Amino acid sequence: MADRVSSDHPSVRTVRSTCAETATGSKLEIPADDRDAFAAGEVVRIVLDGTERFATVERALTGEELSVSGIYDTPDQARNPSGGPDRLREWVDDQNVRDGGSVLIDVVEPEFLYGLRSPGETVYYDAREPPNSSLSDIASDLENGE
Repeated sequence: MADRVSSDHPSVRTVRSTCAETATGSKLEIPADDRDAFAAGEVVRIVLDGTERFATVERALTGEELSVSGIYDTPDQARNPSGGPDRLREWVDDQNVRDGGSVLIDVVEPEFLYGLRSPGETVYYDAREPPNSSLSDIASDLENGE
């Protein structure tokens, strides 16, 4: 069974990201100093309003910064964003986050599980270990129809 941890628990690292408007919605810009807590180019799990969703952490075209430009219902949608609704855009609108405003990203399990929240808000997460690589490879193969 997974342990429940709060966003203010000492084991949870919090990264302050900046919300930026894009032509298609919003993205979260992660400072270069915090890039070690993220798996660039990988699909990760992000808890958004208590629901586990998926996103790809992207490298900036220049510089060392990372970003999350959308959060989706499935790993496939995170890889191919045209396949589903962007939950990040909805969340930013619901939370009234303005362009240039702060969004907190909680690192529950580095390179695997993250959470999103507004500054000042406390959230609880079901923390668990990521699957070992052989299990994740099998799952990826199944998703890709191999």
